[in-house]
Amino acid sequence: MTTQPVYPDLKGKSVFITGGGSGIGAELTKAFLLQGAKVAFVQRSDATAFCDEMEKETGNRPLFIPTDITDIAALKSSIAKASDAHGPVTVLVNNAANDQRHATLETDEEFWDWSQSINLKPYFFACQAVIPGMQEAGGGSIINFSSISYMMGAGGFPAYTTANSGINGLSRSLAREFGPDRIRVNALAPGWVFTQKQLDKWATPEGVAKHLELQCLKDKLVPEDISGGILFLASDSSKMMTGQMMVIDGGVVVTG
Repeated sequence: MTTQPVYPDLKGKSVFITGGGSGIGAELTKAFLLQGAKVAFVQRSDATAFCDEMEKETGNRPLFIPTDITDIAALKSSIAKASDAHGPVTVLVNNAANDQRHATLETDEEFWDWSQSINLKPYFFACQAVIPGMQEAGGGSIINFSSISYMMGAGGFPAYTTANSGINGLSRSLAREFGPDRIRVNALAPGWVFTQKQLDKWATPEGVAKHLELQCLKDKLVPEDISGGILFLASDSSKMMTGQMMVIDGGVVVTG
């Protein structure tokens, strides 16, 4: 496992993560727990065993709130519960997403709306829900997960890449609007991170080899490679960084 630096200002911080019990999200939960943060997370599937594991491993138990993020009222209620338990959320990580493959000519309105209800809509409303508490607290950090897939013009999931691009625009607009409140809003775009889901569904040997050819660095990305960037964006070490897109992809895309 990658050794992460310690950010003293994250100790005791109220952190809220969507999809924080599996994949990249689970690694983020663990990383914040190791910093001494108070972590709450939501997802649909039961994460009790994961919470037990984290408490044993880190000595710091996360608060799991079963939630379907497509239910905006439930999402807002979960953020309120996290704030009641840990104090106003001052670090929000919008991580949950679904990159289900689909063909343009076979995509109907129902699928399109379903995709946006997971990959874009809850990002906005989670931000909306935490901002008043951040204003009262004197600031905060919002980190929205995007993906390099839209930057690459990747095919095979246009509803997903549309949401990714929208997340970047959302982050920049909110950064401008709430900068005077010392609320920072940044996006993070990972490359192809080999979570268990990716390995089970889409990571064929041929596909992996082709993608690694695109990377400057030839190692496979794993969830631990992403958590360091998230900790940095959450901490005061990035206190003058907002409205930006951080890319962690092994060198597939070049920004600037």
